[in-house]
Amino acid sequence: MTPLRFDAVLRSTIVGRLGRFDRRRSDDGGELKRAAVAVVVVESDLPGEAAFLLTKRTPRLRAHGGQWALPGGRLDPGETVEQTALRELEEELGVAAGPGDVLGVLDDYPTRSGYLIAPVVVWIPGGVTVIPNPAEVAEAYRIRCAELFREGSPEIVAIEESDRPIIRLPLPVATVNAPTAAVLYQFREVALAGRATRVDHFEQPVFAWR
Repeated sequence: MTPLRFDAVLRSTIVGRLGRFDRRRSDDGGELKRAAVAVVVVESDLPGEAAFLLTKRTPRLRAHGGQWALPGGRLDPGETVEQTALRELEEELGVAAGPGDVLGVLDDYPTRSGYLIAPVVVWIPGGVTVIPNPAEVAEAYRIRCAELFREGSPEIVAIEESDRPIIRLPLPVATVNAPTAAVLYQFREVALAGRATRVDHFEQPVFAWR
């Protein structure tokens, strides 16, 4: 896996690719609850290398407890998806960011549990201290962006319960399923590889349907 440098060139590249990307916004007629997640690009534990932040939700949460996730949550009244992603990033991981740190937004992704997720790509310059909120986050990890390109990734698997395949990403800490896997795969394809790839046809595992 070739390392991705955490530098101005990568930031500019991501901004350009997201700016040219024809983002797909879903019109669900208001049936789904609007939410946003933050795909946060930071410096890896290996100096000079790009990484992203991944969390494991505390098992005490009512919904999706113990699952792997990106920082995020429901939109508050009057919020944009960008504002929600930044608010949730600070609430869950203690990382403060502003509008100038937002690089762009990927496709809306509808979930089986009734949410319409907007993935917001955020760049945090310099060193960042992550302080997980124990009420929501059990663990937080910096995963090298290069891990998204590991051999055999993504894994596309058929399931009996749906005519759509699920998508999984093998990462150093765990094999991550959709919706998180779908969002990260599109981030890889669009922002890092420059390929206009859609992911809303990918299914989530049955345990995530509730």
